[in-house]
Amino acid sequence: MTPAEKLLQSLGIDDPKEIDLEAIAWHMGALVKRRPLDGCEALIVGNQRKAIISVNSLSIETRQRFSIAHEIGHWHHHRGRILFCEGRDFGSPTSPISPEKQADDFASDLILPNYIFLPIIRKIKRLNLKIVRDIAGQFRASLTATLIKLVMSDYFPIMLVCHSQSGRKWPCRPPSLQRFWFPREELDPESPAFDLLFRGGREDTIPRKIGADAWFDFRGAERYEVHEQSFSLPGNEILTLLILPDSAMG
Repeated sequence: MTPAEKLLQSLGIDDPKEIDLEAIAWHMGALVKRRPLDGCEALIVGNQRKAIISVNSLSIETRQRFSIAHEIGHWHHHRGRILFCEGRDFGSPTSPISPEKQADDFASDLILPNYIFLPIIRKIKRLNLKIVRDIAGQFRASLTATLIKLVMSDYFPIMLVCHSQSGRKWPCRPPSLQRFWFPREELDPESPAFDLLFRGGREDTIPRKIGADAWFDFRGAERYEVHEQSFSLPGNEILTLLILPDSAMG
């Protein structure tokens, strides 16, 4: 069990509605203040005993919550230091270990603790973005953070791929996924994701079937089919959920 999950359990929290981040911060000696910030989403200033967490009041609720949880992560791991956090609600899941990555991981476990999250996702019969949005709403988490948590749970044969118009930015793959299931750099023009990113297409309401060779170039990829569903991110980027064959998991 992670440090964030141990903290939640020590407070007797067993329902996502009980995850009051400001109360948790206060319990740890940190006061949360919301105010307009320019150039960062949040920062924490403190000594070894007390701290003040400032959060950008102009951001949407899910980003503010992640920012608070992120700074609580800094308070846990990096007490006594001053850190400025860039404007995003979740860093790339492939980022190397760093203070920011440690705080991101702590925030994910604080907002989406596995001991509450996993029993919920194990009831899912058919995966799509609507279902994940509903789960994100239960935890008051962003869709991106919830999807990354879902992928890293290693429960489904799925992956996430983030693209900008210049190409693939990052993939997020479950630990048990076979190594050769690694996405191409560029989007296939026949992919619905390409249509959304380059032609201003609409987001699909359900995943759409496409040949796996549109996304992967391993030998024999043409024999498989995958389902994809994408949505837009800030900064002219998209995030695609790929649902793979069960055999893709090792």
